[in-house]
Amino acid sequence: MRFSERSGFRPVRDVIQIGSIDEELKNGLWSVLKIHIWDNVHGTHHRHGVHLSDNEEIETFCGRLWFNYYKKPLDTLGDDWGTVHSFLRHYFFECEWFEVYDFIEFTVENYPYRDKDAFISGCNIILERECSAYRIINGLIAGITDEAEVEAIEQSINGSQGPVRTHLQLALQKLSSREKPDYRNSIKESISAIESLAAIAVGEKGTLGQLTKKLEEKTGLHPALVKALSNLYGYTSDEDGIRHAILESKELSFEDAKFFLVICSAFANLITAKIPDSK
Repeated sequence: MRFSERSGFRPVRDVIQIGSIDEELKNGLWSVLKIHIWDNVHGTHHRHGVHLSDNEEIETFCGRLWFNYYKKPLDTLGDDWGTVHSFLRHYFFECEWFEVYDFIEFTVENYPYRDKDAFISGCNIILERECSAYRIINGLIAGITDEAEVEAIEQSINGSQGPVRTHLQLALQKLSSREKPDYRNSIKESISAIESLAAIAVGEKGTLGQLTKKLEEKTGLHPALVKALSNLYGYTSDEDGIRHAILESKELSFEDAKFFLVICSAFANLITAKIPDSK
């Protein structure tokens, strides 16, 4: 993870790529296209170059791209694969971020070979690795993170100080690490942020489980919200929880860690609003 990401200098919406695609993400998606589609284009009887007419599947796919996606006259689609490939590559690397997702979605719908599931899986691996806010779900590009969630995280980090801010930044860092995401410890840091804020709010040390009743009295939080907070803490702290090494093999995903960061950020914003000096 870059210094700018670790230190909070890059906006959350850039770390979790929402409304943008950076070079690494675009490169990764293009490489998946190369592995699963472009590398299957081969020449046969033609003496020079590779031709679409020698590749029935890719010829059909490119025809659909030309007619339905680019909406170009079909008689402008040449037979030389090198020329077509150069056009597709130039478009992909020069288009807007949302057009990249349009292109991937169209490709899924019109995938020319039998390994569509492997192609989708490859795209989703890259989307998760590069912390995209989107995934391919049921053949469509779907948002797993929205603007409201990003704003909640940004507000909680920017509105906190001391250990609360540190825990939230670490939670985001471990969630969004491109090299080695650590979802388990991201969840730990998210909960620890609320635990630290609760201690500040009530003016004494203790676990979140010990402080929830006093937090309710201090802030006037609705009992249902306090119970929800207590349940979240219980999930990470009981014998089946995240903090126990017994579950080191348990599968945790980006979505799990993101949920905890978003919900803990929202709780931090609520508590901070009710206890202004808890910052």
